[in-house]
Amino acid sequence: MTELNRPLLDAPISGQHMTSELGGRPWQQAPQYATVDEAIEYYLDRMSSDEFTDQVVDVLEMDVPVTTLANTLQLGGVMDGKHTVDVGMLVMPLLMEMIMLVGDMADVKYDSGMENPNKGKTRDTLLKSVKMKLQRQIDKKESMIFDDEELGKGMSDNEESDEILMEEPQESEEPKGLMARRV
Repeated sequence: MTELNRPLLDAPISGQHMTSELGGRPWQQAPQYATVDEAIEYYLDRMSSDEFTDQVVDVLEMDVPVTTLANTLQLGGVMDGKHTVDVGMLVMPLLMEMIMLVGDMADVKYDSGMENPNKGKTRDTLLKSVKMKLQRQIDKKESMIFDDEELGKGMSDNEESDEILMEEPQESEEPKGLMARRV
């Protein structure tokens, strides 16, 4: 048999890559830096190296938003077991300020990622929903006009008023089911 036709019976079980022993991953252990102050010191030491600043400048020149870069840094810290997710979220503003400082020192125009690019623009979905609502109102009024015209052709004024008076009020249906209550 050739290599292509031989069955792969020694392949990994589906989902096997997503399982590991409890506590086997860095983020399942106690964090290396438990407080915000410790995590800030870690990031300040890490961000003060020339290699790191060169990499940040390169990434900022590629128009990657500062928020994305800061979030990537803090998630990496969580995955490496440096700090918890909560501490990472509290450190994010400092990371963003440091990245913007590096960008300013290198005279790089950067996108902070905090501005809304769609601010002032009308959403397409909003326009479509308003258009559909107006179309329903137009259709409703047109059907009322056509109903009035049809009534006027077949009946005289007296017959029309008699017809309206003869209509009985519709009784509302009583609720049915397990939770229905009679009042």
